[in-house]
Amino acid sequence: MHPVLETRDLTIRFGGHVAVDAVSCRFEPGTLTAIVGPNGAGKTTYFNLVSGQLRASSGQVLLFGEDVTRAAAPVRTRKGMGRAFQLTNLFPSLSVAENVRLAVQARAGMGLNLVSMWSRHVELIERADHFLKRVALLERRDTLASELSHGDQRKLEVAILLALEPEIFMFDEPTAGMSVDEVPVILELIHEIKAQKDKTILLVEHKMDVVRSLADRIIVLHQGALVADGDPAEVIASPIVQEAYLGVARA
Repeated sequence: MHPVLETRDLTIRFGGHVAVDAVSCRFEPGTLTAIVGPNGAGKTTYFNLVSGQLRASSGQVLLFGEDVTRAAAPVRTRKGMGRAFQLTNLFPSLSVAENVRLAVQARAGMGLNLVSMWSRHVELIERADHFLKRVALLERRDTLASELSHGDQRKLEVAILLALEPEIFMFDEPTAGMSVDEVPVILELIHEIKAQKDKTILLVEHKMDVVRSLADRIIVLHQGALVADGDPAEVIASPIVQEAYLGVARA
């Protein structure tokens, strides 16, 4: 059986700088893997390579055993990969509801035509409202996305990701910029997805309390290379992580 997602010697160079250096990893269904490391370690760049926002210099990305290294991001999305960005990625001039409706409509195979007769597709509208309710944004469904606070924009992006119903969820610092009161909504959603036990979740997160509460596995990137991979407690306690990530010098 193929893993859901695999990278083999995945590498990207920007001029003479190697931002991701021959990273090989396998990701299985029903697992949540946290990707950690110091600033500039290559975490988001690795995410961009996996999801198709960047083209690899060398190496491979395999999705359900199929080589998608040269496939564009929308192709990977249609094949089951969902990505939430470190910075919000919304349609700012559309309403909250319209942003999610586009995702629901795309998932239903109806294309991205906003002027289609939504009155004939009540079930799709209700589906969009369902996802807005899950992220506590239903009451703001008619608000323009650009008028939301940063925290609410993050919640809207998660609603869009949920509406796409991917097999692989990729969260890049999902709680960044959120207030203390807003964070539990997103964390509970990630817990719910994990509890389904049939989805694969990749999570880039700086907050170690969040990592400890969610992760089945931690991988650590440092200067673009994979330096640790395994059980969260063991990885966090390892000397290389103490030095590279937590800034604790080894004896």
